Order: sequence, then C-alpha cells, then structure tokens
Amino acid sequence: MTDRGHVSIGDVLNQLRDEFPDVTISKIRFLESQGLLVPERTASGYRKFYPGDVERLRWILRQQKEKFLPLKVIKEQLEELGTDGDLPTGTATGAGTPMLFETPPPGPAEPSASSAAVEVPIPPDDPTEDPADEMSAGATGVSLTRSELARAAELSDDELVQLEEYGLIVPAHRARDRVLFDDDALEVARIAAAFMRHGIEPRHLRMYRAFADREATLFEQVLLPFRKRRNPDAQERGEATLRELAHLGRRLRTALLRQVVRHSGGS
Repeated sequence: MTDRGHVSIGDVLNQLRDEFPDVTISKIRFLESQGLLVPERTASGYRKFYPGDVERLRWILRQQKEKFLPLKVIKEQLEELGTDGDLPTGTATGAGTPMLFETPPPGPAEPSASSAAVEVPIPPDDPTEDPADEMSAGATGVSLTRSELARAAELSDDELVQLEEYGLIVPAHRARDRVLFDDDALEVARIAAAFMRHGIEPRHLRMYRAFADREATLFEQVLLPFRKRRNPDAQERGEATLRELAHLGRRLRTALLRQVVRHSGGS
C-alpha cells in the first residue's frame, strides 16, 4: 500500500494471485473495459486501486469461480449497488471466507501436470460433426433432482457429490426444498461416469472446468461487439461466432493432445 492509500495494478495482482492463480493483468483490464471496475487514474494514466476497488475485484472473481456467473449478471448486480455501494450480503470478502473448490478433500496425491495430459484422454474430434450442434447439443429442457440425475447418469450419490465439489456440475435452479439440474449437468455427469469407468476420478477432471472458464473469458472478448449491438442480425452473428469458436477450440485441444501423446510415446 502506498502513502496515499492506493496500489498499482501489479500490486493488486500480487494480492490476489494466491487466491486466484489464473488472474492476470489482462483480465483485470478486461473487467475494467466491461465496466465492472472503475479505478481512478493518475494524470499520466496509471490506475489507482484503493482497498474498496481490490475488494470489489475479489468479489467479482469469486462470483465467477464459485457461482460461475456470467459477467453480464455480475455487472447487473454491481450496477444495482453503484460504484460505491456495499457488496451483496452473503458474499463476505477477506481472509477466511470458504472457497468451494479451492482445496481438494484428502486423498491420493495429484498426478503431475505432464502425466495428467496423457492420463485424461479427449475423444477424437469428428470432422463430419456440424459445429452448430456443439453449443445446442442436449438442449432438451430437462429438469432433474439430484437423485434423478444420479440414476440417469448411473452414478452413486458419493460420486455425484464429488462432481459438485469440483465444480463439474452446477445446479440450474435452487428452490427452498430442492435443487434441480439441467441437460448440461446430465451430459457432464454421463461423460464423467464414462471417465470413472477407466479409473479417472472427478478430481482429475477439474482441469476441464478450469479450462472452460478460461476459454469462456477469451471468447467473451470476441463476442462483446455483437452483444453490445442488440439487433437480431448481430445476435445471430454472435451465436454463429460462438459455435465456430467452440468447434475450433475442440479441434485444437484434440490435435494438441494427439501431439503430446505421440511425442511422449516416442512414435
């Protein structure tokens, strides 16, 4: 902290890096460009982050990490408060706040990053698959309770709990007396169940959740111009762009995995 009570963007990054290892200066700048952060500027243009700015940023990152809220929803919540308003209740900031997926439960040691790349295979990409199907697959409007989801995916209650703990499945709706899951949760649960039949546990699969978050943040920057324009043509072009990006991402992951496996196998 400086004598004037504010810190630089680099100092903010250092404060948050232990709790959010994936945060970068580029992401902080991106959140500012979306209007979620409004740091003051010096006469020469450098950002000045005061304690309230840092806590606001920490709260935003937690909504993304713990609740997987899109930036649009987070921004709407913050706009209701104003730039100087208190953060929503029930989301206290500061040291000691429980993190849902930060620390894995006790168990066998994690595989190294190099072995995980080979240990968790990705099914080969189908060149005949229509990219339009990737983002709409499974959109049936299904609504399942936890027990129905476990039965449909052929998972035990304990296995389903593990998928929730690692953020792989997330409830679509919460009511006072029950939690409901949608078709995306069902698809993820079934895929995870197939992985488990090969001895690959939910804790090994959490890297997919982390990558999906980073990929979504990247794509959000490309899609922003379309979302700012609310006419139907721009929305349609934005959806088509998202489908293409998702398809390209899947093809690149598959090609890179093949490359790693072939080189590590000496073939």
